[in-house]
Amino acid sequence: MSISKVERERNLAVFIDLENLAIGFQNQRKIKFDIQKVLERLVEKGKLIVKKAYADWSRYPLYTAPFHESAIELIEIPKRSQTGKNSADIRLVVDAIDLAWSKPHVDTFVIVSGDSDFSPLVSKLKENGKHVIGLGMKGSTSDLLRDNCDEFIYYEDLERQEQTEQQMATDLAGYLPPNLPERQREVFSLFIEACYALRRENHEVLYASMIKDTMKRKKPSFDESYYGYRSFTHLLEEADNLALADIERNPKSGTYVVTRFCGEREARTTGATAAATAAPGAPGLPAPSIPLPSGGAPRRDRRGSGRHRR
Repeated sequence: MSISKVERERNLAVFIDLENLAIGFQNQRKIKFDIQKVLERLVEKGKLIVKKAYADWSRYPLYTAPFHESAIELIEIPKRSQTGKNSADIRLVVDAIDLAWSKPHVDTFVIVSGDSDFSPLVSKLKENGKHVIGLGMKGSTSDLLRDNCDEFIYYEDLERQEQTEQQMATDLAGYLPPNLPERQREVFSLFIEACYALRRENHEVLYASMIKDTMKRKKPSFDESYYGYRSFTHLLEEADNLALADIERNPKSGTYVVTRFCGEREARTTGATAAATAAPGAPGLPAPSIPLPSGGAPRRDRRGSGRHRR
């Protein structure tokens, strides 16, 4: 199977300027910065190899425990009357440059800050062939830093993404057959989350291996045998039979690819239904779709169809 450079798994190094984030949160009167939302988004982009956060931790005691539980290295920068902030910035820059030169397998650097002082660092990392992602608050992020990064993620967008995922989980619960065991509900929820994550990263072709890798990054303990499947292939076939995804065999490798999954299928069905409702019976328009029964999606029996069986 040939996977392009864009589709290969990235190795990420994350550097967090906590002071800048804390100031941004105070200005916007938010409760506090949730590092878990950030890591859940970044793990969709690749493997998190290095995670470091810089601060005078005596000033931010509420962040110490959640950062430590997330396996982030806490770099202590004692606050001094005039040089405390610059000391943290300089230490972050030195560590990032050292890592860029000493660990060539780390190809993506994430700067979690909105401080324009990091713009030269971003430029230098890009000169050395690194992909740079920025992440910060809308109210405290410099336009210079944002525009210099290859990608920039606003923390506020992560909060909206969380709401979308909660709605997706609710919709999926109603879509699955009511008698489906809880373990199967759990694994298919993770499966759909992984598919959405890959789509957010602009992957058009969802290879089985890519989906499984994303599921394992989201939940490192994932093992399909725990959910009753002999292989990931059997899990995909079950998802297809439950109408959660459409799968096809790659003609070159013989492995499965997911062509569509339930969220995309619902969106297209809604669009077709709206067109048919606007002009029922009009020539050239699709017929109105038949609503699903209240018990959820009908189970599709693929036996004998030859669609994805060997």
